[in-house]
Amino acid sequence: MRGSPLARLLLLVYLALVAYASLYPLSGWRGHGLSPVEFLAAPWPRHVLVVDVLADVLGYSLLGLLAVLALHPRLRGTKAVLAATAGGALLSLALESLQTYLPARVPSNVDVLCNGAGALAGALAGTLAARWTSPLGGWRARAFLPGPQADVGLALLGLWLFLQLNPAMLLFGSGDLRDLLAVPGGPARAPELFVAIEALTAAANLAAVALLVSALAAPGAPVRAMVVVLTFAALAVKTLAFAIILHAEDSFSWLTRGALQGLVAGLALAMVALSLPRVARLALAAVLLMAAAVLVNLAPPNPYLAAILKLWQQGHFLNFNGLTRLVSWLWPFAAIAFLIYAAARRRDEALR
Repeated sequence: MRGSPLARLLLLVYLALVAYASLYPLSGWRGHGLSPVEFLAAPWPRHVLVVDVLADVLGYSLLGLLAVLALHPRLRGTKAVLAATAGGALLSLALESLQTYLPARVPSNVDVLCNGAGALAGALAGTLAARWTSPLGGWRARAFLPGPQADVGLALLGLWLFLQLNPAMLLFGSGDLRDLLAVPGGPARAPELFVAIEALTAAANLAAVALLVSALAAPGAPVRAMVVVLTFAALAVKTLAFAIILHAEDSFSWLTRGALQGLVAGLALAMVALSLPRVARLALAAVLLMAAAVLVNLAPPNPYLAAILKLWQQGHFLNFNGLTRLVSWLWPFAAIAFLIYAAARRRDEALR
């Protein structure tokens, strides 16, 4: 039996995301003359927030799950659980120790304990999920092209779904570099302009993602049905993010006039563009992503999104906000690079 290259790739990506989130904002490093592991002997905190505990456990549960799937079938059962749990606990200890040198972070022995427990829970779940690797591998072989190139594309689609957890972004929007480059957002504009930009951004990104799915799909796969399922999954993630960050009654606040128009237009454009030749689909997807990134950076400030961002940057959600913003900055450019590479390989294969 062979291991899953996709599971190993996802594990590497997730390790990078966990490290970034744990060390965000990665600035102000300095020594305090303290041992980096001194926090382990600190007294138990008087107040422990349940939401923080759940976040630590859930975050490392996925890490433990991916670790077991990546180790399978080389390590199975108890050995895989022990390796994944020990790896998660050591990673947590290392990252918490590095937080000693970050003034904006406070290392915690509770976090190490919760992260280790989460890695154990995820590893146990991974042993059960490993039993489904053959059926899932069969489904992947039927639905998508084989090889590492398709695995990278699937990882990009997973990151695109992850982006929808940030409620402060336009629907399907990504690539806003203004905060990174300290560029002002510009003067306020008429609401109609914001609605138009939101609609065009959502439509272009959705159509581009649909074309990316078609480039990864195996011959004969139900591409249009796959696009619809992926779209509903992204909207479900967006709704969940609004429900958690804000309130349950605000779950569908993302469904603005511009978002609805963009959703309808994007699906319509995608269904038509899926009939194009493969290279044309790849080129069109790259152009749409570039256009959407430009539009996102030209969007006028939105007071409603600014209020969400203010809440999103507070307390427990600070690290997660930094993580989603990092992925948002990088995702469209990584996707464009992938599309260009895939188109170039396709052309080379056609010329042989």
